[in-house]
Amino acid sequence: MRVLIIQGHPDGCAQHFCHALADAYAEGARSAGHEVERVDIGMLDFAFLRSQEEWKHAALPPALADAQAAIARAEHLVIVYPLWLGGMPAALKGFLEQVMRPGFAVPADGPNLRAKLLAGRSARVVVTMGMPALVYRWYFLAHGLRLLKRNILGLIGIAPVRDAIVGSVENLTRKQRIVWLRRLRTWGRAAV
Repeated sequence: MRVLIIQGHPDGCAQHFCHALADAYAEGARSAGHEVERVDIGMLDFAFLRSQEEWKHAALPPALADAQAAIARAEHLVIVYPLWLGGMPAALKGFLEQVMRPGFAVPADGPNLRAKLLAGRSARVVVTMGMPALVYRWYFLAHGLRLLKRNILGLIGIAPVRDAIVGSVENLTRKQRIVWLRRLRTWGRAAV
């Protein structure tokens, strides 16, 4: 299976637990013979879209052409990011807005909720956060994660979309981190 890992942490200068989780998934996937590509949002330089006109008609930034092509090749996407202000970091959202353009992810001729241009792909979303995972899932109803799963990935046809929430990440013990890394390797081997 062709797997694309999108490392959504916007800090490309430091290693965070998001990076370790993505590395573990990639290691597991490669060990099972899956083809793995990676996109690191923190290493990309691109402008945010500022208007609907830009989204519809402006050229895709050259820095994102390879990433968009990798999405087209992928059969399974893995998106790893930290929760910032209740949702994905602006750099990851900006990346998705840029690459999920009309004619690629949505129909070029206008809204059509039945047209799923990226159907046939599945995804795994892994979110790290400072708060306990249960608080985010049950009190805040995981609204930022649900937005990504339903309003972005689901809208363009990616299904199923599985998720994992790594809560209280700053307080995880070494043993708890090892458990999470093993879990990601296992999911990587199965490409789920």
